[in-house]
Amino acid sequence: MARQAAAHADRPAVVCGPESLTYGRLDTQADAFARRLRAHGVESGAVVGVLAHRSTALIVTLLAVLKAGAAYLVVDPDEPDARCARLLEDAGVTVVVAEEAQAGRVPPHCRALALPDPEADQDLPAGPDDGAGLPPGHPDQLAYVSYTSGSTGEPKGVGVPHRAVARLLYAPDWIEISPEDVFLELAPVAFDASTIEIWGALVNGARLVVHAGRTGELDELAKTIQQEGVTVLLLTTGLFNQMVTRHLEAFEGVRHVLTGGDVASASHVRELMHAWPGLLFTNGYGPTENTSFTTCWTTSTPPAADESVPIGRAVRGTRVSILDADLRPVPDGEPGELYTSGDGLARGYVGRPGATAERFVADPYAPEPGGRMYRTGDLVRRRPDGLVEFLGRADQQVKIRGFRVEPGHVEAVLTRHPEVLDAVVVPQDDASGNKRLLAYVLPAPAAAASDASGGTGLATRLREALSAELPPHLVPWAVLLRSELPLNRNGKVDRKALPATTRVARSLSTPLVLPRTPLEERLAAMWGEVLGVEPVGVRDDFFALGGHSLLAAQLLAALKRELSADVSARTLYLRPTIEELAAELS
Repeated sequence: MARQAAAHADRPAVVCGPESLTYGRLDTQADAFARRLRAHGVESGAVVGVLAHRSTALIVTLLAVLKAGAAYLVVDPDEPDARCARLLEDAGVTVVVAEEAQAGRVPPHCRALALPDPEADQDLPAGPDDGAGLPPGHPDQLAYVSYTSGSTGEPKGVGVPHRAVARLLYAPDWIEISPEDVFLELAPVAFDASTIEIWGALVNGARLVVHAGRTGELDELAKTIQQEGVTVLLLTTGLFNQMVTRHLEAFEGVRHVLTGGDVASASHVRELMHAWPGLLFTNGYGPTENTSFTTCWTTSTPPAADESVPIGRAVRGTRVSILDADLRPVPDGEPGELYTSGDGLARGYVGRPGATAERFVADPYAPEPGGRMYRTGDLVRRRPDGLVEFLGRADQQVKIRGFRVEPGHVEAVLTRHPEVLDAVVVPQDDASGNKRLLAYVLPAPAAAASDASGGTGLATRLREALSAELPPHLVPWAVLLRSELPLNRNGKVDRKALPATTRVARSLSTPLVLPRTPLEERLAAMWGEVLGVEPVGVRDDFFALGGHSLLAAQLLAALKRELSADVSARTLYLRPTIEELAAELS
């Protein structure tokens, strides 16, 4: 980054709406704020919490934390207060940089610092700044901590060193990046996909456009891509599919599209590449524990009608092994579990030596003694052409809207609830093929009796409790109460015997108000179809009923198809009830 600032100080580095920073100003601002962090007790090797939405100030903060010799932990401001506090405590954070609106959420044991103001000259040093006085960096130093779901019900912080990021993005072999490129920072910064977006741009002298809107607002996203001239675009698989379906025109100026986070849809890839010949497409695969992308498959040719989309070959500095249960290599074409090793490996799980030892195991094939490899839990096979193909999970872990989720995490939170005896959480495909979670709950006797006597239902209370503690992608689409959970011959819950469902009863504590006009009736029917919920009241919040950005896109498409109503995602977020939306349409 400092090299780019020295060589191209006046080149645009970061843009977010009307705000912009050149490489020279970004570097100088980050140096100044890094000194402020050091003055407030941030030492080399510390973890600094960051609680802020996307902005140029957030990018300055991340760079400053690294310059101060520390690692950053970005906590999504939309996380519940309890989870936010838990992550900061778990990572040993004592200093939190927070935007003004989030300052009140900083736990008492942490010191709160205000986000830097990139437009304020008072933060700048008096003269030219070359970073003197700041600690020197080291490849093995921790760069950031990113939290993933854990099967114990507790999140696990993955500690990623500088070496792992550099191996992926400094002179990469899987993508060509030039200073003329424009990256879009779209992923939540707490999500490891942001590593590619932010540092892929800044390490290579490209321009980083920080998307100020919501990730799932497709109309606004398409507008940003076109207006800002984005050339390198990373979309999680579900969002990629939605954009190809609804805004194929937005890819017109994009040079290279990257996707990952779930199994890629060959039909959507073909549709994109037939529409825009010459565009490069990369399907990337990789767990957080091996720093964003482990393998990549890049093509300028659409996959054939009978072909799946492979996950490709290992990127430079990474080695992948496909092994059986005894850690022996499997023959090409045979399924096996993917293990990865090399410079991309994380240090492990912060403060969890047991969990680290379980997943980061000794590498019997390492070129030097003492090598480690990460057990991904993913089943793959190597095709005759040498490309690796993803087959599925070896355990119960799944991807929900691009986020890696262990249903056991949700089960553990549910079973801690005083009204629950037992719970099982399983993934299910909705009508569009997207994964969602279903929770089957065995209520405690007192809770079952209370439920039978009227009042707010147990399913509703449990969803509200989960929403207060877990991020949205971990909250089950529905909580189904059962009098018993089926067991197999081993005495374990037989997950396959659990009844599937495509529609569930409404689970909101707000009073049900039925449609009163023909328009409200049509909207209620459309909501019920998209959400799989019945009945739907006119004052029910779309997102409280389980809606999310991908389902919102389906609803907006249905509104346009059936009512010729071109409703924006922003309108739905501002008017999330049928009553409000019907008034707007009228």
